[in-house]
Parts: sequence; C-alpha cells; structure tokens
Amino acid sequence: MNDTTFSMQYLRIIGVCLLSIPMLTACFKSNASADDIPVSLHGVNYSDQEFSYSLEDPNDKSNIGGGETIDRYGAGGTMCCYSLPKKWRPGLKVKLDTTHWLNLKPADNLKEVRESHVVDIPSYAKPGEIWVLRQSDGKSTMVMSNFQPDHPNWPGRIKGWPIPSLEYRRERWDLQIKDAQLGVDTAKALLFDLKKNPTEESKDAWSYALEHHPESLKVFSGYDDKRYAEYLKKDYEIWRSESSDRLNELKDQRP
Repeated sequence: MNDTTFSMQYLRIIGVCLLSIPMLTACFKSNASADDIPVSLHGVNYSDQEFSYSLEDPNDKSNIGGGETIDRYGAGGTMCCYSLPKKWRPGLKVKLDTTHWLNLKPADNLKEVRESHVVDIPSYAKPGEIWVLRQSDGKSTMVMSNFQPDHPNWPGRIKGWPIPSLEYRRERWDLQIKDAQLGVDTAKALLFDLKKNPTEESKDAWSYALEHHPESLKVFSGYDDKRYAEYLKKDYEIWRSESSDRLNELKDQRP
C-alpha cells in the first residue's frame, strides 16, 4: 500500500446522494418565491481541523442549509438545500456560519471556535451547487459549481480534493499499528490463559460464543470437550500470527 492509496482511504469523499421525492419536496420552502430554485450544498475541508458550516439568507431566516461536520482533510455529502434566485442580482448575499475545533492534547477538552461572515454571492447565469471550503490556512470560502473539485471545469482557486498531510497520515497509520499490536497482545494473553487454566478459559470462551456465534459450537459436546480446547488454541494461534504479520507490514510501510 503506497501513500496515495492510504490517503484516499481516509478522505471520506462521498458522492452525490440519492434523494427521494418527499425529500426533494422538502427542499422547497412553503414561502419560497416562484423565482427561487433550491441548490445542494457541499463541504470540503483542506485543513487539519474539523469544521461544520451552515448558510442563512440575511433577509429570510427560513432559507437555511448545511449543518454538516467535515473531518480533517475530508469532504461531506450532499446537503439539501439553499434557495437562490433563478436570476442573479447585485447585492445578493449569504451569511456563512462556521465552527472549527482546535487540535489540543488528548487530555484537554476540544476548544470550539465559531465564526460568522456575510459574503457576496458571485454572479451566475443560473444557480449552481454551493461548495463551502475550509482552506489550509483556516479561511472559509464559497464556490458555486455543478462540477466537483477534481473536474477540469471546476472554477475554484483550489483544485482537486484534499490531500492529507504527512503528519495526519502518520497519525492515522499509528492508530492501525496500535490496533494490530492489541490483536497480538490479546491473542498471546488468551493462549497463556488457555495453557495455564484450560477448563476456565474454555468455559469463558464457550459462554461468549454461545451468545455471539452459537453455530461454531455445534460440533462440540461442551466447553469441557478436549477438541474444543484444541480448537481454541488453533484459533488463537491464527489470530496471533495474522495480527503479527499485519503489525510488521504496517510498521514497514509507515509513511
């Protein structure tokens, strides 16, 4: 697995949602003008801080949209909806509210920072989907486009989807290493307990299997069946071996 493949696994870039007829109907405000049209909203995060966004019409508080939280170096889904006039006019504005969370030490509480800006809606021939972007420098911008950021016709200054930093990729990678190490340690502990007290360990394993996957017990007469202890030993050894292989591979390929 190379760095590019790993990066793509954590972008969480979601495609266009399939909206049902009732949901589409809900996009239209009951008091919306016949000259208004609902457009979808998207959030893209190029920064190392989670953020959420929402839009509000300064002249019509019922015209709102967004509210989704976007992961670091990630993208959200398709949010419904914000109404725009079919024909652009000078002075058309939108209130952009954003919230981001500062990266602090694990023992600290997350610090929430809220910001609000009233921005001009750029001129358009016809309304397009609204993209709220959090830049790497922490500034929030908006782009109106029916194309995604990696499309050649994307009009935004920042091209393409977010690319996680090396620090972020290592952070996510280390979580996988930690998980693999836990698998190795757990398997070793179970093998130790099985050798030290096979009856007690077999009884505990039997109770767990009886609740979660009883089909695995059909070939045994009970937890005191010697074949069951042998089965557990083989299962734990496979778990230890596979976890150890995965751990070594992750350590070797760490970015």
